[in-house]
Amino acid sequence: MNFNTTISKIERLADDIYLLRLQSEEISEQAVPGQFVNIRCSTGLDAYLRRPISICRVDRDHHTFDIVYMNRGRGTNLLCSLCEGDTLDAMGPLGKGFTLPQKGEKIAVVGGGIGIFPLLFLLSESQCAEKTAFLGFRTKEAIVLREEFEKASDKLVIATDDGSDGIDGLITAPFQSWLEEARPDRVYTCGPEPMMNIVGRLCVDKGIFCEVSMEQRMGCGIGACLVCACKVNDADDYQYAHVCKDGPVFPAERVIRW
Repeated sequence: MNFNTTISKIERLADDIYLLRLQSEEISEQAVPGQFVNIRCSTGLDAYLRRPISICRVDRDHHTFDIVYMNRGRGTNLLCSLCEGDTLDAMGPLGKGFTLPQKGEKIAVVGGGIGIFPLLFLLSESQCAEKTAFLGFRTKEAIVLREEFEKASDKLVIATDDGSDGIDGLITAPFQSWLEEARPDRVYTCGPEPMMNIVGRLCVDKGIFCEVSMEQRMGCGIGACLVCACKVNDADDYQYAHVCKDGPVFPAERVIRW
């Protein structure tokens, strides 16, 4: 589960958004959409805790997998100083992934910001009759992996908060309009919690299968430290689950806030 991976590619996708392609036969063969790796960013005391990063894409033939992250703290800043050929300590693949759709089903993914990355892996692995992707970003400059999502889906809808590209406003609006006419077999979502809550509630109300990929700060990544506890619905009450072990993917009805 703990592997020394080799960086074969580094690419800056947008301001403070970077892609790393890592070489690992074990992780690339075992990974399923929705899982993550826990990355050790430093060999010293800087950024002592590992950083959980979703798996964005896998190339099983070449034994590589891609992770995409935002440079927004000490740990990810250290990752930005690495070079191609460097090694990186990665634990994984970890967590519970998405439930893959059946062949021929109609699915939709709804993602926002840096939450879009595990959805690309899901689309690439799904042999469906129709795949629709709804992606929301703050601005045109923040849009990443557009071509990759276009190739992985049959229809791509983009919205920006400022209207600089695609639909003006939140991505939940075109998704809701589409849902009034379409009846997908499954919906998957990852991104800001308010967005996921809207998507999950819409699907639960209509009786549509929906899974939500949660983001949470983590310590160990394997359910031992209990840092990533989150409240989930349990019939008429609630209980606590751990995002790293019980998730990060949950049924929408367990995590949406009514």
